[in-house]
Amino acid sequence: MKTLVWVEHDGAAVKDATLAAVTAAGKLGEVHLLVAGAGVGGVAEQAARIAGVTTVHVADDAAYGHALAENVAPLVAALMAGHDAFVAPATTNGKNIAPRVAALLDVMQISEILSVEGDKTFTRPIYAGNAIATVTTSDAKLVLTVRGTAFAKAAAEGGSATIEAVAGTGDKGVSRFVSAEIAKSERPELTSAKVIVSGGRALQNSENFHSVIEPLADKLGAAVGASRAAVDAGYVPNDYQVGQTGKIVAPEVYIAVGISGAIQHLAGMKDSKTIIAINKDEDAPIFQVADIGLVGDLFKLVPELTEKL
Repeated sequence: MKTLVWVEHDGAAVKDATLAAVTAAGKLGEVHLLVAGAGVGGVAEQAARIAGVTTVHVADDAAYGHALAENVAPLVAALMAGHDAFVAPATTNGKNIAPRVAALLDVMQISEILSVEGDKTFTRPIYAGNAIATVTTSDAKLVLTVRGTAFAKAAAEGGSATIEAVAGTGDKGVSRFVSAEIAKSERPELTSAKVIVSGGRALQNSENFHSVIEPLADKLGAAVGASRAAVDAGYVPNDYQVGQTGKIVAPEVYIAVGISGAIQHLAGMKDSKTIIAINKDEDAPIFQVADIGLVGDLFKLVPELTEKL
């Protein structure tokens, strides 16, 4: 079975989400990668060094410069004539492209797989992760998105794949890139951080969030996350959100400060190796999944913890 993997990149480097997708694809058979974008020769060379990859297809065209799904999906659908499966990481781009590919191929998409049980059998979470479904498809072509936290990352070095240029399908003219406002931070990226400190609505306002959470995160070299309630209240930007409708994370250590533990938030972080919860409500649901729980006033406990570090 030949599997085509969408390479998530920023125009200069391959993102970690791709490495987990490569691992998942490797369980299906031969792994090919697709690097699409404008001026992506360097990305293709980096992708070719990923262990386990045999071929890197490169579509270097301005039409793919911002990964507009309306342009990328027809390219993938055309390449699927020579592939049996399309795999994309369950990132914003991946979840935008994959459904369109599935529609063009007239097959169903299997979303956010957690494991590969057979050539056409997979597991995936349902009901916010409270149940795991085993799904078998009879479709001739597979379209899958991969939950990156469920698979180990393939080695970024050690491979020597062949790089092949492919003809693009051009700009379909149904969407256009207008602008991007990208938040820059010196902290680790949320989805790849080993330590995450997240804050909830109990922090009361944006000023408290920054003054309580960020010093602790800085001491630990951690990324900063937030519950949906904190994001909706305007404490922090949307890209901080962890949960079912935010980012799925699985760091070595996850510190939940003032987060009650709604099911939607737990769906995004319960695979963390060690979960530490700080909350004044001893009956908060977060304590049911926490490895270490600290009951008390976060405005006293967190600064004290930060000072002792």
